[in-house]
Amino acid sequence: MPFEVVDLFCGVGGLTCGLKQAGLNVVAGFDNDKTCEFTYVTNNKTAFHCRNIREVNGEEINACYADGTEKILVGCAPCQPFSTMSYKRFKDSSRELDEKYDLLSEFERLVKEVNPVIVSMENVPEIRNSNVFKSFVAALHEQGYYTDGGQVVYCPDYGIPQNRHRFVLLASRLGEIHLLPPTHDRKKVTIRSAIENLPKVAAGKTCPTDHLHRAASLSPLNLQRIQASVPGGTWKDWPEELRCKCHRQDSGQTYTSVYGRMTWDKIGPTMTTQFFCYGTGRYGHPEQDRALTLREGALLQTFPKEYQFFPSDIKDYCMRDVARHIGNAVPVRLGEIIGTSILQHLTVHNIQL
Repeated sequence: MPFEVVDLFCGVGGLTCGLKQAGLNVVAGFDNDKTCEFTYVTNNKTAFHCRNIREVNGEEINACYADGTEKILVGCAPCQPFSTMSYKRFKDSSRELDEKYDLLSEFERLVKEVNPVIVSMENVPEIRNSNVFKSFVAALHEQGYYTDGGQVVYCPDYGIPQNRHRFVLLASRLGEIHLLPPTHDRKKVTIRSAIENLPKVAAGKTCPTDHLHRAASLSPLNLQRIQASVPGGTWKDWPEELRCKCHRQDSGQTYTSVYGRMTWDKIGPTMTTQFFCYGTGRYGHPEQDRALTLREGALLQTFPKEYQFFPSDIKDYCMRDVARHIGNAVPVRLGEIIGTSILQHLTVHNIQL
């Protein structure tokens, strides 16, 4: 009984890549960001549909599956509206109903129209507190899906070397389905194994053998700051004259991770779209006087080293665009865990791909 997967909100393919590594056949990805197409198709050899999900119907998605296959529908609706900052700001207002918040409702609609056997949804943990998520789960139950309500994943428990929490919900018409238990000892997961062996790169430079291994420039002042920084320390380690004005005020005393260096034998911070900027978090390299390169960010997101984010003949690309693609992606390893969990679920029900 063959199964095929369609990935909604696929971006550059972090989830798709992980599912394929697990052994699932992903036949299509949908996303409204045209800039993701090259990376998604080149690395995953999977069709990319540049479509606004609000304009997609079940008939269009069903056409992606081969006749006679069982359907799996997965997706990670953009999570920014449900982040801690956004949710605190809007939880008591009608903003939850605006267009930023209704993409999970569109996912709910497509589940009803496509009628897949298995559904997977990944997002930030805060989404559990939203009305749109409660509606999503209620709709799954009404349609005969089993779900345990999902769980919050601490990424180092699965070998992902960053301080990242994600929420994963699995649902199945076949019966009970659960995410795999942790595969790693979180205390032994570090950034060292992911990025230590890369060639050295100075701030503002690019590795000649890997054009993704590129570091942003630093101003003379920020170069002095990172030289005064110690792994795991804070800007409080700096001489007074190097400190920002905001850090000298009471309101800035709690922001101790900005301008920080990472520590080799610990996990890294959550990879956001700003991970290549020294001043936006603890993104300073443990030893070298610079922020993370794009390649290092991709590796901490567990993308394969050969993953290609732009055509090989392009040298002068926009770092901000590539960092956005990397930071917004589902960590590939988490996608693999989701895929393996689905495959084990099928095995329990005596179904072989």
